[in-house]
Amino acid sequence: MLKIKETVIVEGKYDRIKLKSIIDAPVICTNGFRVFKDKEKQNLIRSAALSRGLLIMTDSDGAGFVIRNFLKGTVPLDKIKNCYIPQIKGKEKRKEQPSCQGFLGVEGVSDSVIIQAVKNSGATVLDEKPHENKENCGEITKQQFYALGLTGRENSKALRTLLLKSLNLPCYLTTNAMIEALNCLLTPNELEEKLQEILDSK
Repeated sequence: MLKIKETVIVEGKYDRIKLKSIIDAPVICTNGFRVFKDKEKQNLIRSAALSRGLLIMTDSDGAGFVIRNFLKGTVPLDKIKNCYIPQIKGKEKRKEQPSCQGFLGVEGVSDSVIIQAVKNSGATVLDEKPHENKENCGEITKQQFYALGLTGRENSKALRTLLLKSLNLPCYLTTNAMIEALNCLLTPNELEEKLQEILDSK
């Protein structure tokens, strides 16, 4: 498994599932072109860019480049590294028809192709371990949120608001959106430390 510093941006949930089995890093889905109007997602991507930097890994077709160029216009260019998947003809197993241009997307190319593309991109590799098929390893979860008092308690909402403000994140985030955002900015241990800082300063 390849551990990298940057947050990876992909187009869809199947791309995310693919990457989480071979790369140890936060992964955000743009949900295709929906990111163009999704201000909450744009804010999350900006926060991830400022915190860790971004590695943009869209499909190698025209739509992928449109999304890539849009993201370049929303965050500082020095926070972006581009990962290009080679144009390989083919069709993903779950699809009945190939894409319009007939190229495999991120989810369809082999693990070795993705790993090589990441290394070629100049991403900050922190560690490389033997391949492990682990998803969501070491991520902040709803269970941890409950254990830390961020849900299920009388003052949970107020505590979440304080945490969001301290990280310059929108205070209106739902619990699920907040967990997704935190996983792009903090490790589970860093979340506990941050929360303790907030409680100590009250």
